[in-house]
Amino acid sequence: PSGAIIKNKNKTYTFIDNFYYFSGFSDFNIKNEDVLFLGYGIESEIYNDYKDQDVRGKVLLVLNGEPRNKKGKSLITETKTPSVWTTSNTKKSITASENGAIALLIISENYIGRLNEIEHFVKNPPCKVVIDNEEDDKSLPTFYISPEMANDLMNDLGNAWSLKKIKKKTYKQKTPQIALIPTVLDIVVERDKHEILTENILGFIEGTDKKDELLIISAHYDHLGVIDGEVYNGADDDGSGTVALLEMAEAFSKAKSEGNGPRRSILFLAFAGEEKGLLGSKYYVNKPFFPLKKTIANLNIDMIGRIDNNHRENTNYVYLIGADKLSSDLHNISSKCNREYTELDLDYTYNSPDDPNRFYYRSDHYNFARKNIPVIFFFTGIHEDYHKATDTIDKINFNKIKKITKLVFFTAWTLANREDRILVDKIPND
Repeated sequence: PSGAIIKNKNKTYTFIDNFYYFSGFSDFNIKNEDVLFLGYGIESEIYNDYKDQDVRGKVLLVLNGEPRNKKGKSLITETKTPSVWTTSNTKKSITASENGAIALLIISENYIGRLNEIEHFVKNPPCKVVIDNEEDDKSLPTFYISPEMANDLMNDLGNAWSLKKIKKKTYKQKTPQIALIPTVLDIVVERDKHEILTENILGFIEGTDKKDELLIISAHYDHLGVIDGEVYNGADDDGSGTVALLEMAEAFSKAKSEGNGPRRSILFLAFAGEEKGLLGSKYYVNKPFFPLKKTIANLNIDMIGRIDNNHRENTNYVYLIGADKLSSDLHNISSKCNREYTELDLDYTYNSPDDPNRFYYRSDHYNFARKNIPVIFFFTGIHEDYHKATDTIDKINFNKIKKITKLVFFTAWTLANREDRILVDKIPND
């Protein structure tokens, strides 16, 4: 990532100090005089920065989020609830690309705070999974820049174009604030590339009379590795899910050896590369061991060994994410299994489409959901040791892992042995 610079006139902006970006686009070198400040970079029926604007071939500079008043009310939702233009990490980039822009600069007003949250992801080398002769990524080059860098770029527009005044004027007038910036912008991204080999780990139990249908139970076994000489153990993320996966594989294997094997086949799948962008699961859904059209569901386990700050008083919980997004059957089965066997408090907070954390998109189940395969993500939430060297085994709540593993097991047992395959009866909206 360090092989990136942005130049404006006689000033050079550098990676981390002034901007950051995520992987997902190819190296490039552009020199562009068409830099357009395009408000919030939103294109919707209620509010549209793109209306009557030709952005083809231009570099766009936009505010993050969406128009809001002092009380936090959104111009788009007309409530304090943010729209997808705030919660999505990719919506603005995709929209800019579809309209013909060649690069996007998003002003991150909480630049330092946000950078501290995601420092590992932007400082460490990005990875992509190579699938046969897949072409280079076509994603739009997108950069998150500091307010100081934004003010430098917009300096020639005058005081009326300060970020504070633009935001206030946009909400008050309910109209986009747009201006062509008189500058020449050089953007260069040149990164060293190295090939790294890794592997997913698969365990397969063949079913009986319905063996041509498959249930996948998954966890990721990678973590962050060694950073500055310090080992990041990942006891919860995702050692907890990996041991749950192994225990269930042993239980199903024992049942089969005793003549009580599952009717449907089961694939126990430990993914590599989750921390680098869900790479192991992306590879699997593109090169599946079993036909995806015969795959009935994915139960994914990621971080089930700790208690988050929302449940200090009631530790008997688990977050379920995604269960109802594609299949009513799957949601009903998991609820029924919980009532009958585990009696956990099922927390659907992060299942909301308005969840700003976007957890539905942040673990391996999502690549299956993208292929219209029903999923459940089992999760106990973020804690103070998340993505730190202090995520160690002495802090793991083993009784919690045991109880959640039972819920996953009974859900899997029901899915593998019921007469009818669960139905996909919902239209995905993500």
